[in-house]
Amino acid sequence: MMPVDRPARAPLPCDVGGLAATLVTVDALARLQLAARRSGRELVLRHASRELAALIAFVGLADALRLEPGGQPEEREEPLGVEEERQLDDPAV
Repeated sequence: MMPVDRPARAPLPCDVGGLAATLVTVDALARLQLAARRSGRELVLRHASRELAALIAFVGLADALRLEPGGQPEEREEPLGVEEERQLDDPAV
């Protein structure tokens, strides 16, 4: 708990848009969050990919690593399915 006489400081924005969704990344972000909290601040992760956000939730750090609201990239279209194959010598129907 922060002392009452000390004003709350603004959160530190951290742009993670270019980071890969790996456990190494999540570990580094958790360590940065810990260091920020020890100095009375808090990180807010901006532009996290869907994969990174899912990995953070999967390892149970969603409460510790705060994602910026609405910071998710726009939903992308699903890739098209594989078309049915046919033999080259088959006549077109």
